[in-house]
Amino acid sequence: MNRSISSRRAWLQAAACTVALCGSFAPVHAQTYPTKPIKLVVPFPAGGATDVLARVIGEKMAASMGQPVIVDNRAGAAGIIGTDAVAKSAPDGYTIVLSLSNSLLTNQFLYEKLPYDPQRDLTMVYQIAAAPLVLVVHPSMPVKTAPELLKYVSANKGKVAYGSYGIGAYPHLAGAHMSLTQQADMNHVAYKGEAPMITDLISGQIQMAFASALVAKPHIEAGKLRAIGVSGERRMSVLPNVPTLAEQGLKDEAYRVTGWLAIALPAKTPQPIVQRIADEVRKATQQPDVQTRIAAMGFEVKDSSPEAFAAAYKQERPVWERLIKQSGAKLE
Repeated sequence: MNRSISSRRAWLQAAACTVALCGSFAPVHAQTYPTKPIKLVVPFPAGGATDVLARVIGEKMAASMGQPVIVDNRAGAAGIIGTDAVAKSAPDGYTIVLSLSNSLLTNQFLYEKLPYDPQRDLTMVYQIAAAPLVLVVHPSMPVKTAPELLKYVSANKGKVAYGSYGIGAYPHLAGAHMSLTQQADMNHVAYKGEAPMITDLISGQIQMAFASALVAKPHIEAGKLRAIGVSGERRMSVLPNVPTLAEQGLKDEAYRVTGWLAIALPAKTPQPIVQRIADEVRKATQQPDVQTRIAAMGFEVKDSSPEAFAAAYKQERPVWERLIKQSGAKLE
């Protein structure tokens, strides 16, 4: 009996030690993190704005954290392939994704079978920048302001075509909203990227589109495109003379939301590591040279945190869900 009790006590003590060790693993791991190179996955091709931003921020993080930050481009399926790879990786802080709002938020409403659930499989860490777009028209369009554009598309039902760089992307959703609210019956033309969309807009094959400032600005300055307004709540620093659509009376949420670029980690990543990554990204994006690069791309630098990102995500999620349902967009 005594031996049995003694054995039981020994077993319980061993179990308690095991629990204590396991419980202390995450904090100890977080304190020593990082001890090896960090992989920064960009789910889009090299050379694009997201990739450029990742390399700029990764360089700053590497210098601060004392470990290489290796950018890994895993393009395909509107950001799904790379984002899914991160969602399914070990939650140890060594695999991070820097992506757009489509793969982190809107794809869950657009695709019938998404291989990951952004809210279940990922931890949102830091919003780096908002990505407002500029609404541009072909110079032949007899409009110069947003109210004039609304009147024109309404009066020319079925005669106006707008472009986008993919079904379910913001240019599609905003254009569909305008068409529906103005009963304009506009034609949507989806392109495989922004460059061919702009080419057709300049040639007059389509009449209007929402585009990035990075791509549209040279054509606006050359008089090949006319800027009508920008999405979001504030004017772009690279297009300071172009008013927001909201300033011009277009108060609908469809014109006030913007896409964004952000950092996410696999779900269940220890909170100290999540906070460390957030702190490092914030430190990088607060540096003047990084802010200049971000602004030059037409993006708006965010001062974020895991908590602020979570709150923004919660607020925007139903807006994007409504816009996608309204557009009727659905992909397999």
